[in-house]
Amino acid sequence: MGGFFTGRTLADLGKALRSGEVTAQGLVAKVLESVDPDLNAFVTLDAEGAEAAAKRTDQALASGIDRGPLHGIPVAVKDIIDVAGLPTGMGSAHFDGHVAEDDAVCVTMLRNAGAVIVGKTGTQEFAFGATGDVSASGPVRNPHDRARMAGGSSSGSAVAVAAGMVPLALGTDTGGSVRIPSAFCGIAGFKPAHGSIPADGVFPLSPSLDHVGVLAASADDCWIAYRALTGPADETVPHGRVAWIEPPAADPDVVRTVRALFPDAPAEPLDFAGLREVFIAIEFSEAYDVHAERIADAPGLYQPVTLGRLEESGRMPGWRLVRALRERDRYAREIAGLLDRYDYLAMPTMPITAPELGATEVEFGPLTALLVSLTSPWNVLGLPALSVLAGTVRGLPVGAQLVTRRGAENVLFDAAARLA
Repeated sequence: MGGFFTGRTLADLGKALRSGEVTAQGLVAKVLESVDPDLNAFVTLDAEGAEAAAKRTDQALASGIDRGPLHGIPVAVKDIIDVAGLPTGMGSAHFDGHVAEDDAVCVTMLRNAGAVIVGKTGTQEFAFGATGDVSASGPVRNPHDRARMAGGSSSGSAVAVAAGMVPLALGTDTGGSVRIPSAFCGIAGFKPAHGSIPADGVFPLSPSLDHVGVLAASADDCWIAYRALTGPADETVPHGRVAWIEPPAADPDVVRTVRALFPDAPAEPLDFAGLREVFIAIEFSEAYDVHAERIADAPGLYQPVTLGRLEESGRMPGWRLVRALRERDRYAREIAGLLDRYDYLAMPTMPITAPELGATEVEFGPLTALLVSLTSPWNVLGLPALSVLAGTVRGLPVGAQLVTRRGAENVLFDAAARLA
């Protein structure tokens, strides 16, 4: 399963680049050699553009210009994020042949940090789903078991990192779409606080819930990438008080595996059902607004699963959205109170391990609802959330999810370092 970048940290790569052991051009060549087409992680590889960008970063480093820890690092970008001159297909026949004119702001931030964009990764159609197997470009396969889902919607980004094709990738997360595939593929995924990384140039699913996030092999690499994009952060380490949030429905083996990392954490309740109602009302209302004309003009270009979900979204009554916005404020106050007593919250990222491709129902309930059950509350509240590898169950990865208040992101990464 391991490509060239398996086991190589951003710090290790940075040292090798600065010592002359490797070059950015050499790293791009390693990306191209490591791509496994059967996993279907990439929908576009930009060999020519990446090689040219790598040559420029090598020349800059040789002349004494060092843009920081991402200088010369190859990065993959989810295919709902615009990269100038490359297709942005959104996993949909609606955008077949569409080429972006400009970089998304987050891509500009990557380039300014010296990163080299190597290509675009597969996504669930319009990022509207958590399985990673509904797309015009076909399913993305889990590198731990190719008959299983990678998770979505940032499926290709997670697989590209997990299989060692790249050391870092960008994804988006509306209900868990960075953390879900990170957990299923055994890597780290970080969803920052809402708006921390701008979403300009990212095709919207639900703007109130959409987040741009990073995926890497480890939490430490996610932290390095996040800080390279957003600047210095508070390094003060608090006491590390943690509360355990018990999942409402989950594989007991998954819960035991994650709970073992936090044996002394007191359990605190969370109204998952109420938060899910808020999430659905907001996501469905905003998603239908994005797609209303497209649904009317060319419904046949959607994947059937996506169209069905959008048609269901169109039946969401307006009063549900009004109520959801009011309830979101109430939940925000409740969770703020909880995070006054604890530094962070812990729970499984996913209540199950990766299901088989094409599954719609599992032992613990309808699959789509189950996959976002533990991740979507933190999109509703816009809070930073990190998924890290917690162990394995029956040979498949299990993720632990850590959540904190805005501005306390360092708490999550300190906790992750102590778990490693």
